[in-house]
Amino acid sequence: MKLELVEAINFRNLSGSIELAPGLNVIYGANAQGKSSWLEAIYLLATTKSFRTAYPREVIRHNENEAILRARIKRGNLDKEIQLLIGATTKQTFVNGKREAVTRYLGILDAIAFTADEMEIVRGSPDARRKFLDRGIFGIHPSYLGTLNEYNRVLKQKNALLREASEAENKFKYQDLIEPWNDQLISLGTEIHLARLDYVEKLNEELKPELFQAEQITVRYKSSLEGKGDLGDYSSLLTERLKLRFDNELAAGYSLLGPHRDDLEIHCDGHEISKFGSSGQQRSALLILDLAQMSVYHNNFEEYPIFLIDDLDAELDRTRIEILLNYLGDNVQTIVSTSKRSIADRYRRRARTLFVQSGQVVEDLDIVQEKVELTAGAETTELTDPANEGGALDEAENESGNDKHRAPF
Repeated sequence: MKLELVEAINFRNLSGSIELAPGLNVIYGANAQGKSSWLEAIYLLATTKSFRTAYPREVIRHNENEAILRARIKRGNLDKEIQLLIGATTKQTFVNGKREAVTRYLGILDAIAFTADEMEIVRGSPDARRKFLDRGIFGIHPSYLGTLNEYNRVLKQKNALLREASEAENKFKYQDLIEPWNDQLISLGTEIHLARLDYVEKLNEELKPELFQAEQITVRYKSSLEGKGDLGDYSSLLTERLKLRFDNELAAGYSLLGPHRDDLEIHCDGHEISKFGSSGQQRSALLILDLAQMSVYHNNFEEYPIFLIDDLDAELDRTRIEILLNYLGDNVQTIVSTSKRSIADRYRRRARTLFVQSGQVVEDLDIVQEKVELTAGAETTELTDPANEGGALDEAENESGNDKHRAPF
């Protein structure tokens, strides 16, 4: 899988397009110039989700109604073009110019992102860890997304009934209404439980803690039904527990049992890393999990997903950066952002370096300097390194893209 080109229209302060090399790509520039936004655009194209916001409206440029992202991808001998149209509340997905359902769109481009927000996986709530598992599963089994969406739809309906029942005088008349929803939750929940168990087993086989530290990293799937009976017969156990806990669910006004209450335990030498791990251990553990997820993907498709690392030097020390990038080599298309030109200079011989200013990307700062010299008509012009200057160009946020209706690429 190789991402060759990305184009952005009315997306944050970005404009134009970016061409990427098969191996390492380093995007650098000053703060608030668009480095992270290019990585966010790639992640959105791959997953239809942002790693920075849950609200689509926030990525659309001021005074515009929609943003458009396009990409050209090579997979084996096939070239594909994808497009994501982002409205204030909706998204539309296109493949080779034709609108497609999101279930047919997802999987054409796959990406894993290492960002500050992703640290929630190792130090935050169970919800972040469940999402980590689910993203990995539907990356290799696209139909799993349909199962997950249907489970969430059924859960929402059941919770609405439970809330209504909790306020009613005769709560128990709702039992017959809730039972059909429980039947669906049992069926769908069993599928999710088994898929997650299988995926966690695969992850454990691919964990490589020796990359960054001596501690042993392991993961374990923790069911909300643990200790309540035979998890080997999950469907029967969930059926039994739902009947036993019906009164509790009525009192609570929401569902208390099922895979939406489960967790992924991440251990470092037998201790939960969220509680006992240092900041460095947590970062290393997340990297190890990301790399394991890429290996599981590779075992299924014999190719790797795109790896995105936002704000490289802020999240990782130099030693970890060297180990990580050497490990990835040219096997994985890796796209990193940094505010330090020194990082770009360090990897210039083995990477495509892309300087970003006011949302636009050029291949190298030297090209910018050459253009400045030609424009100024001077024989020697010193260009200050924008990667060491601060301040966003607010004007870029208000520019309108007039070419959004042209043909892609």
